[in-house]
Amino acid sequence: MRFFKLPFLLLLNLSALGVQSAHADGLGDIQKRGVLRIAVPQDFAPFGSVTADLKLQGLDIDVATLIARNMGLKAELVPVTSANRIAYLQTHKADLVISTLGKNAEREKVIAFSQPYSPYNNSVFGPASIKVAGPADLAGKTVGVARGTFQDSQLTETAPASATIKRYEDNNGMISAYLAGQVQLVGTGDFVAVALAAKATGNKPQMKYIIQESACYVGLLKEEPALMTAVNAALTKAKKGDELNAIVKKWLNVPLPDKLARQFD
Repeated sequence: MRFFKLPFLLLLNLSALGVQSAHADGLGDIQKRGVLRIAVPQDFAPFGSVTADLKLQGLDIDVATLIARNMGLKAELVPVTSANRIAYLQTHKADLVISTLGKNAEREKVIAFSQPYSPYNNSVFGPASIKVAGPADLAGKTVGVARGTFQDSQLTETAPASATIKRYEDNNGMISAYLAGQVQLVGTGDFVAVALAAKATGNKPQMKYIIQESACYVGLLKEEPALMTAVNAALTKAKKGDELNAIVKKWLNVPLPDKLARQFD
């Protein structure tokens, strides 16, 4: 058997290189296909939700369509949740993730990020009767978050040991838990809290403190410089042409902040 060991190992190594090469030029593969598969939210209004006639709508949906158009491609929208959006990218079920994705050190270890395309602040919310001014005040309290979100990771790091963090598969689950009194507070994006306030007529959430000022980014696999350049070029074109600003104003009722509008890489 030893006579076949070296060729067999070489064959394995060459096969592995072939697999790597197959994914080394993601942009080339996408252009041949003519379709850009983009993971988008379906439960995160106003960034992504489903209409009564089962169509996706929202800020991230419009941005996904705009990027594909600026790249000369057809957009194929792939609905995801906060918990599985990065897995869809890693398993090649999507080429890009445009799903209220925040950038942090942990995520940067596994995926790459484009220039920012939208503002997105993360905060803790709860009723007026609960006094919370910072992480220390979460001691002994129950906080709901959507699993796998930036708020989940930040509150896990900063909340006292006596705080209980309940994780839900999506924002609808988190909102339902708050409305049912299963959690006292929620950690979420400011615009999700606006939607929550409209439903919580007798227990309207108020902003307690900002976890972090943040922005939304397009997520893509590492080692894809050509695809990264193309995505950033599409966003830069949208910023300079005021298309991106129009989308942000349409869905968030605020203009694209100057800092983000001038960031082209």
